Amino acid sequence: MNTKRKLLVLARRDHAEAMRVAAGLTIFGHQVRLVFMDRLVAETEENAAMAELLALSDIAPETTVAEQTDLAYLDAAALGAAIAEADGVLSL
Repeated sequence: MNTKRKLLVLARRDHAEAMRVAAGLTIFGHQVRLVFMDRLVAETEENAAMAELLALSDIAPETTVAEQTDLAYLDAAALGAAIAEADGVLSL
């Protein structure tokens, strides 16, 4: 039985917490995608520290915020496909 899952973390309200959770889920071997939503990711010390965790976890975050030009952009159709492909979705 394969217990590794494809998980999608939607960072809606708390970007730093979503990054922490996404990185933590990789400990169990899950494939994790992280999508920032709602607004630009703030340049804070907390977010910078969590971004380092993402890099160590091999998670390349994506975004639905068109103004966040340093990340891969997902339009509504691509976000829908990501949700459909996931075994589980977490919204933080």
